[in-house]
Amino acid sequence: MKILIIGAGGVGTSMATIIKRRGDKADWAEKVVMADYNEARAKEVAENICGGGKFVAEKVNARDAADIEALIKKHDIDMTMNAVEPEFNECIFDTCLKAGSMYMDAAMTLSTPDPEKPFEKANIKLGDYQFDRHEDWKKAGNLALVGMGVEPGMADVFARFAQDHLFDEIDEVNVRDGDNYAGEDVGYFGFSVWTTIEECLNPPVVWEKDKGWFCTENFSEPEIFNFPGGIGDVEVINVEHEEVLLVPRVIDCKRVTFKYGVPADFRKLLLDLRELGLSDKDKKIKVGDSEITPRDFLVKVIPSPVDATMKMTGKGCAGTWVTGKKDGMYRSVYLYQVADNQECIKKYTTNSVVAQTAVGPVISMELIAKGIWKAEGVYGPESFESEPFIDLLAEYEFPAGIREMDSEYADYLNEKAFADMAKK
Repeated sequence: MKILIIGAGGVGTSMATIIKRRGDKADWAEKVVMADYNEARAKEVAENICGGGKFVAEKVNARDAADIEALIKKHDIDMTMNAVEPEFNECIFDTCLKAGSMYMDAAMTLSTPDPEKPFEKANIKLGDYQFDRHEDWKKAGNLALVGMGVEPGMADVFARFAQDHLFDEIDEVNVRDGDNYAGEDVGYFGFSVWTTIEECLNPPVVWEKDKGWFCTENFSEPEIFNFPGGIGDVEVINVEHEEVLLVPRVIDCKRVTFKYGVPADFRKLLLDLRELGLSDKDKKIKVGDSEITPRDFLVKVIPSPVDATMKMTGKGCAGTWVTGKKDGMYRSVYLYQVADNQECIKKYTTNSVVAQTAVGPVISMELIAKGIWKAEGVYGPESFESEPFIDLLAEYEFPAGIREMDSEYADYLNEKAFADMAKK
């Protein structure tokens, strides 16, 4: 498989280093083209961090369809990974369909709130643009795998595993994300500034079987969730996220939510940014001889999350809490993956947030390259068999765990955990 990674930021860098670290077992990746608007950064990743060879660098403008298509044709690309901000999704997605490259992203096309009742009614939802073009991709005999990161991505695979092996009936699929990160001058943006503002300030979406998709107020339904890996209790709140739009398409359940551990003072900061108009992504303001949106201005002036998190200590946990019945008995299970920040920096040169995000796309590429995952059209991660993905998580040094929530938090964390639990 010849791969084009658009974006040499944290996720793109992590993907390249994960493939590099895989060594001879990554022989399925014939060529990895690292492309970025900043060609020097692309060269740093491809040549210095990954050592060249099958890793090559290119310059690309992710807003320019002709530029992307030219790279796909130049390198005879099989799979294009969109590792830039979701505002570029439509251009890259459409170009891949035209050029005949498979497509993958870790965050789907953006939503548009309801103009009259944004905190009640869902309008244009995350990924609607992509799923509306399913038949076009199917007719072309091509695959677009959307929302394939950690959350969404790995969390969706966990939901599929729960449906196939752990439950007879599912009540709720609740994705829960929390951490205990700490350190001087870390700040709150451990990931993309642009994306953090987008997902936290958009109306959160919830899905219920009898109501469909609907929206709530920002940071609604706070709850305390106990995370494994020594993280402990974290207050989590509703945030807009792709799993809520993906899981109900495939998993038979009654309710789906996504909640994330956003500190209270950071929530206030985000709301203040919105009140001041600094979160706006559409309206441009003039600065000297140039024009820029307020949000893009913030991205420029806020210290790089990638740099700021290099001194950060602690762990982050991504996982899916599923409740329902097995053999007529109530069951509550949390399927999760914990990553240590400093360990990820040593292995992949990037923080744990982006390393967790990057491993899912790489595993998916291996499964697609080997013909284990195959489909034609636009699909999310829960549409594919879960066991091969979970088996590879341990090989890729990101072992998953299972916690029985109604058994005094009994944790099972090893490469056989999922297989053992599936037999019960």
